[in-house]
Amino acid sequence: MRLGLMLSGARRAPDAVDVATRAEAAGISDIWISEDYFERGAMGVAGAVVTATRTARVGIGVVNPWTRHPMVTAMEVAGLDELAPGRLVLGMGASNRVWMQDRCGIPFQAPLQAVDESVAIIRTALAGQPVAVSGRHFTVDAGLSFTPDRTVPIYLGAKGERALAMAGRIADGALLSLLSAPGYVSWARERCGAPLDTAAYVLVSCTDDGRAARDAVRRPLAFYLGVHGQHDITSVAGLDPELAARFRAGWLAGQPSVELVDDRLIDTFAVAGNVDDCLAGLGRLEDAGLDCAVLRDPGDEGVEGLFALAAAATRPAGGRP
Repeated sequence: MRLGLMLSGARRAPDAVDVATRAEAAGISDIWISEDYFERGAMGVAGAVVTATRTARVGIGVVNPWTRHPMVTAMEVAGLDELAPGRLVLGMGASNRVWMQDRCGIPFQAPLQAVDESVAIIRTALAGQPVAVSGRHFTVDAGLSFTPDRTVPIYLGAKGERALAMAGRIADGALLSLLSAPGYVSWARERCGAPLDTAAYVLVSCTDDGRAARDAVRRPLAFYLGVHGQHDITSVAGLDPELAARFRAGWLAGQPSVELVDDRLIDTFAVAGNVDDCLAGLGRLEDAGLDCAVLRDPGDEGVEGLFALAAAATRPAGGRP
């Protein structure tokens, strides 16, 4: 199993580039740059990261079909790929109603169809072919003025059954959401219906003080369990619906239910503890069929622990990944 690192848009761009170069030196093979609204844009940071790194795959993940026209996405991706030949990966996803409709005023209708149309447009443009599309969301009669070097691999950010099945039909890989438990990883791979390269964002905390590391994930775990609520990602992993509802209520109230996070939930939905504990947690994800564990950016206070974990996981006598 490969190890990746997710760079947060909450980081200043120069700091993100520095972390990316250090991650590559530590043995991390995949660097994903998130784009959460309304943080720093992924495309600009990706341009700096691809020029500062040498071997790591650089993923942009994920971008949505609403705020960038797919032809604009194709333009940007083709240029980035020229800076890092063979290393760029594009992640596409539907985003969510709160960001798009409630905050940006963009109608959030038939989101999976919008992703499907967008991926088709981007693939055609990156193949150097004219795009002639008249769909529900996009009408395009255009083409890039140059021939891109290649058709960049496209991963779909997917959580539910329909999105995963679509990934199996149209994508080169699947990027699973934060809190993807081992059981859910296996379930998601089955729902794809095709042998896709499967990555997942992983909530992780690794320090010499294993108890402190586990305590560090309690609040973000409570927060994201509230974000997901009663969803496949929680129910397949065995979270009781009543407990899921309580996490959701805490999140909606702006008070994540940290008191509900016990060690069982940590071991199910996160990777936390000392290096050996974390290697074991990564091993459970590998056994479930995960191809790349993309470690969530913990901020400056936790990034050194991730580098130590990556070094342990990639040395010949080290951990399983």
